Amino acid sequence: MGEAYREMMHPNVRKLILIRGLRSIGQGAMVVDLTLYLKDLHWSGAAIGGVTSGAGLVGAFLILIVGIVSDRVGRKPFLLIYEGLTMACSLAASISTAALLLILAIVVAGFGRGQSGGAGPFSPAEQALLARFVKRKHRGRIFSLNNAVGFVGMAIGAVIGGIPSLMKHTSAIAAYRPVFLLVAFLSLVCVSIILKIEESTTKDVEPKVTMVDEKNIRQKENRSMTLLALVNVLNGLAVGLTGPMMAYWFSIRYGASTSAIGITMAVSFLLTGVFSMLSGRLADRVGIVKSVTWMRVVGSIFMLALPFMPNFMFASLLFVLRSAVNRGTQGNRTALSASLTRDKRRGLATSINALSMRLPSSIGPTISGYLFDANMLSLPLYLTAVLQLANAGIYQWVFGRYDRERSV
Repeated sequence: MGEAYREMMHPNVRKLILIRGLRSIGQGAMVVDLTLYLKDLHWSGAAIGGVTSGAGLVGAFLILIVGIVSDRVGRKPFLLIYEGLTMACSLAASISTAALLLILAIVVAGFGRGQSGGAGPFSPAEQALLARFVKRKHRGRIFSLNNAVGFVGMAIGAVIGGIPSLMKHTSAIAAYRPVFLLVAFLSLVCVSIILKIEESTTKDVEPKVTMVDEKNIRQKENRSMTLLALVNVLNGLAVGLTGPMMAYWFSIRYGASTSAIGITMAVSFLLTGVFSMLSGRLADRVGIVKSVTWMRVVGSIFMLALPFMPNFMFASLLFVLRSAVNRGTQGNRTALSASLTRDKRRGLATSINALSMRLPSSIGPTISGYLFDANMLSLPLYLTAVLQLANAGIYQWVFGRYDRERSV
């Protein structure tokens, strides 16, 4: 297996996967700590959900711009911008609890969203750059590996996210400061690696086509992108309802500490990395789309059962399994979106894919925050499960044909 991966991977692919692994460590810590930090600062559930929704909306706007512009000017500059913004936001959050600064950090850098090492609203540039160096038939396997590395990094970060609970006799900002400083340092390391990526020397060679053929190809690409966007809406809303708010849910539902939640998140991310690798192998056997469909169905059933768990131990075990099965499909889903167009439009395709997820997901935290404040703790989880079950069926129906064409 190792030899097969080495044959598939261009040196730039190795660099991009390494960057994802490093970045994901900080993101894993933020998934655990951000909402709990705001809770320690006496923010309400509605306020936490509201700022998280705001981050999603701003991110959605940036996603569209980044995808379109990166197709024309290159992808590497946007990765540098993202790391620079993350570094600045982390440093600002480490020295001040001012609401405006924290809002900017959450909105601009996407803290707490758990992006499995992705570059937030700049991820279309990153995904398009990665796809450029990977043959279409290998994308399911390589994107799943990339996803797995991101979740392993998030597992490490989630353990680090338990640090504040060990500093009980200090102020909130002092307890959480080491985590913010770690995020800043990791961004600095990522910048140094990005600078070594040679983007301009390995462009895909695409055959010249006539104007008529170009029009037909674009119509086919546009149709595929539109269908993917429509299918993503249900999944995006489902992800937003629970994804950024699970640490908060565990805290108010079971009274779990940051260290306990951090360990739970760490195990879920680590197991997700394993399932992501399995998902890549499954895609080779049954197809990318079918592997996503069935893993999502299983994950949705686990989510339906989660509110019935009597204590944190059982809930955390089920959450770990559900997260691993559901999030393990992310690599294959990204591979599909990156294969719907040619390289010169791939930034646009990945933007539309991300935008169609981000816009509806940005609404979710606000809804969940209000429901949590109203003591309706189970309803967001039920809604997530139902929406993702519906999404799985529609996804298979619309894109099942892609599995028959994947060897092209």
